[in-house]
Amino acid sequence: MCGICGYYGFDVNKLSLPIPRIKHRGPDDYGMAADSCFKFGHTRLSIIDVENGQQPMYNEDHSLCIVFNGEIYNHCKIRADLKKNHRFKTTSDTEVILYLYEEEGLAGLKKLDGMFALAIAAPEELVLARDPVGIKPLYLQNDKNRIYFASEIKACNSDSNICEFPPGTIFSTKYGYQTFYKIPSNYNQNLSWDECLSGLRTRLKEAVVKRLMADVPLGSFLSGGLDSSLITALIKESQNELHTFSVSMPESNDRQYAWSVSRHLGTIHHEIIVTPKELWNAIPEVIYYLESYDRSLVRSAVANYFLAKYAATEVKVVLTGEGADELFAGYAYLNRFHDKDLLQRELWQTIKELHYTNLQRVDRMTMAHGLEARVPFLDQQVIAWAMQIPPEFKRSSTGISKWCLREAFRSDKLLPDEIFDRKKEKFAEGTGIATVLAELAEIKVSDGSYLWELAQGTSLRSKEEYYYFQIFVAYFGREQALHLVGRSKS
Repeated sequence: MCGICGYYGFDVNKLSLPIPRIKHRGPDDYGMAADSCFKFGHTRLSIIDVENGQQPMYNEDHSLCIVFNGEIYNHCKIRADLKKNHRFKTTSDTEVILYLYEEEGLAGLKKLDGMFALAIAAPEELVLARDPVGIKPLYLQNDKNRIYFASEIKACNSDSNICEFPPGTIFSTKYGYQTFYKIPSNYNQNLSWDECLSGLRTRLKEAVVKRLMADVPLGSFLSGGLDSSLITALIKESQNELHTFSVSMPESNDRQYAWSVSRHLGTIHHEIIVTPKELWNAIPEVIYYLESYDRSLVRSAVANYFLAKYAATEVKVVLTGEGADELFAGYAYLNRFHDKDLLQRELWQTIKELHYTNLQRVDRMTMAHGLEARVPFLDQQVIAWAMQIPPEFKRSSTGISKWCLREAFRSDKLLPDEIFDRKKEKFAEGTGIATVLAELAEIKVSDGSYLWELAQGTSLRSKEEYYYFQIFVAYFGREQALHLVGRSKS
């Protein structure tokens, strides 16, 4: 995991790179590379080939240079095919991408299985690419003579002309934008219940196993909800020793469930208890790293912030349960979609928007503390299978959310029955944080200032969100607030 930034175009090697603004994404190392038409910067969180994977990285004849943020889970397989033509200097996935592009060009990048944002400087060409659903972030600024890219908004050069690079997309200065991935939208009405459960078990297990690739300690976030508990249980099938992490208020619901799962699986569990004062004091820093003022995101991000901060003292990689609610209809508001085709469409839309909602939260809060997060539910094969599942298998006629996901693993006895039966609670609700933040915002924000902002046409859901909005604007400007911030629906 890393932070990347760079220029491409006329006379860019004289320009300075804002590497300190993304140092938190890669506290282990940093590097720069420049030529007449490009200047790249990189901050490194060392996960694969800790000793030799420094970036920016050149190919053998120095005709290509890459900066890369992410993990490529099929890099060993691709490496085996490339060895006949290249002498590898590292065991890192970065070098695999470089030679794959050298051999196959833009088409080669479509073979990458993982989470990534990358830039390659080639003779008279810049190439940018981002993973299928936008797990890893990338932003652009463009003028007539130069292109600038960065992992986060705070590393951009001004408050204007910033756009988010689209997920599932490759860009080349020679060939323009190419979409290489689209989220499947159609379900298979002929898929049987048994086929649904069997296929789901197989694909999710495979997705977890491939994400255990690391040369550093690995753990799991464990809230005690279904999603994180399932991921933790599947990790434990492959690892004897596993550190798990949860965060909550003293009287929250999550505490008992997280401990129940930990005892059942035999994990080394770490519990972080936070106070209202700690939560409130952390909000400005959380919003700075999160780069959003969306109420739901900020609430969950505050919990994630403390969780990641502690987890980073024990491990460098964690697996999380993000994506399950979007794939399997976990949110309460989805109850209003009684037509299965409309429900399918809504799920497709929520997955499409993940890159600027929950995935942004997970990336920013973990990377704020130099911690890498991996999301097995958003494996391409899991997504493809989940979107084939008929919507009526996801929400039962009696209103059970994530029905097929619960039942796919219940018979395996991977978890206590109370976890399979637990009602969905948002992260900020299960931890008890949401109520505290809402009450504190009521004290901080006056009715007059809130109503004035609404009169300007600003879309705000509450005085709490207005408080976050004010902090965001102070950091990033009003223009970014109005066109770069995604809004969650739940």
